[in-house]
Amino acid sequence: MIKAQPITAGTARGSAAKAAAADGVAVENAGVRPEAAEAVVEAKRLGERIKFLRQRKQMGLVELGQYTGLSASFLSQLETGRVVPTLRNLARIAMVFSRDMSYFFEPDEPELFRIVRASERQRLPQTGADEPGYFFESLGQVPGFEAGSPGQKFVPYIAEFLPGGENRVPRSHQHAGAEFLYMLSGQMKLTHDGKEDFFEAGDAVYFHADATHSYERVGEETCTALILTMPEQARNHSGSRGPAAAANVRTRRPEMPK
Repeated sequence: MIKAQPITAGTARGSAAKAAAADGVAVENAGVRPEAAEAVVEAKRLGERIKFLRQRKQMGLVELGQYTGLSASFLSQLETGRVVPTLRNLARIAMVFSRDMSYFFEPDEPELFRIVRASERQRLPQTGADEPGYFFESLGQVPGFEAGSPGQKFVPYIAEFLPGGENRVPRSHQHAGAEFLYMLSGQMKLTHDGKEDFFEAGDAVYFHADATHSYERVGEETCTALILTMPEQARNHSGSRGPAAAANVRTRRPEMPK
């Protein structure tokens, strides 16, 4: 009597390899090779996309780690491609920046149709400030003029500015590209390159963002604005030649008294 042999994983792999060889297929080519899988992950540039989102918010690794529960060293390895994130960790990062998981896998030229539900947005404080002067919610991304890089995007936000105080002072910042701001409610003071301007609901302003600028709520009324950040390439289409061009465009009512 012949004793039946149990089928193990090793036996199954061996049988599959023999079948592949019988069909004229090289044994080493059976299945997905690890280097091929790594190439697919690398092609999606997950680390670059994570780093872009973080730097767009002027957020450090430690601060991102506080929001996601991941260590700064692990996030650094993610951005440099030394480790591959799990779906759970990628979801944590996506939620901080109000992104869908598909953002990390979609082509560089996505279809221009994207819905961002109010319930899906994350409310985040101003980065780099002990007492944030405003909270903002990302409304998603819109492809910019120049495709082929995750950095070439228009990014709209809704921002709510908080009243000033002893511990809450306007924090100046700067970044590449340009900003468009449309006042939805309340009154606000914008300081741009040392110049102060006052705005109220219905006013709008466009300015070069590589000059230092800050926002400050004026009065007790709730102050909110729609802000659109634009990449450097989009700004260059206007023919400007840098901050010295001072091609700011303001649409506003008469200036309010200080």
